[in-house]
Amino acid sequence: MKQYLLKLIEGNTLTQQETRLIMLNIVEEKYNVQQMAALLMAMQTRGVTVDELLGFRQGLLETGKYLDFSDYNTLDIVGTGGDGKNTFNISTCAAFVIAAAGYRVTKHGNGGSSSVSGASNVLQGHGVKFTDDIDHLRRSLDEAGICYFHAPLFAYGMKFVGPTRKALGIPTCFNLLGPLVNPCHPKNSLHGVANQAQLRLYTNVHQKIGDNYGVVTSYDGYDEISLTSGFKICTNNFEKVLTPVDLGLKYIEQEDIYGGETPADALKIFDAVLEGTSSEAQKNVVIANAACGISVMDRNISIQDSVAVARESLESGKALATFKKFLELNS
Repeated sequence: MKQYLLKLIEGNTLTQQETRLIMLNIVEEKYNVQQMAALLMAMQTRGVTVDELLGFRQGLLETGKYLDFSDYNTLDIVGTGGDGKNTFNISTCAAFVIAAAGYRVTKHGNGGSSSVSGASNVLQGHGVKFTDDIDHLRRSLDEAGICYFHAPLFAYGMKFVGPTRKALGIPTCFNLLGPLVNPCHPKNSLHGVANQAQLRLYTNVHQKIGDNYGVVTSYDGYDEISLTSGFKICTNNFEKVLTPVDLGLKYIEQEDIYGGETPADALKIFDAVLEGTSSEAQKNVVIANAACGISVMDRNISIQDSVAVARESLESGKALATFKKFLELNS
């Protein structure tokens, strides 16, 4: 570790192979907490590079569990978190809207970090039992159009940096790694990030990974399409700045998508959106993100036209039926 810390102190960056080896050594518990804290602080102060992030990603994938879903064409939709906005579970809700619209979803997620409720919290609150059994997960994908990967069951390496990250109490490069280590390596992804710097970083990372991607950020700091401001999206094919009005939707206020004080509060909002009893703002923010995911996966349809597809999926009750089927298979 000393050689890596000296490089960082001198203002140099690490190679992809170096951060890969660091991750492998972390899993083998070759470093103490102080060394890992120094490394993460040094990288956070300067800002992680594309190659450094890719190296950590490779190390996590090598030490984790891979699921072969290569015979499926699927999408993952997830935000990096860390935006501090504490919204309700917008991406998770959008995932069921996308699946109900006929696009298969392999959703990767975890418990909440910067919000009171992450994807795993809201699903567990409905009695979902997490599994790493590929046959069970394939059945869920076949019959419900969606399956869910609870991150700790697959990215084993994350637990070895958990105590250090918790002790630091600030975002580190590992906050950015979660969406990049989906255990089935889906062919398509929509990732939300909290600012323009992260958008550029993630776009460059995806270009090197070589998947079909969309990366989105809202201009007021949300790691998703919030409808509280304009937003920017980068994909393999285009880079656009859009507003809610461009999607045929209205601007909303930040309090409209607040997730509440407890996981139970967020769960109630999640249910209300799928059941058709939520506010118009809560419904529309889910529609906007689902539409963006659909347009990434299906290049023949624009984000604007995808809004109608997502709206029909939600308002017809198809998304709720898909969620109920998912619960039947996974509870």
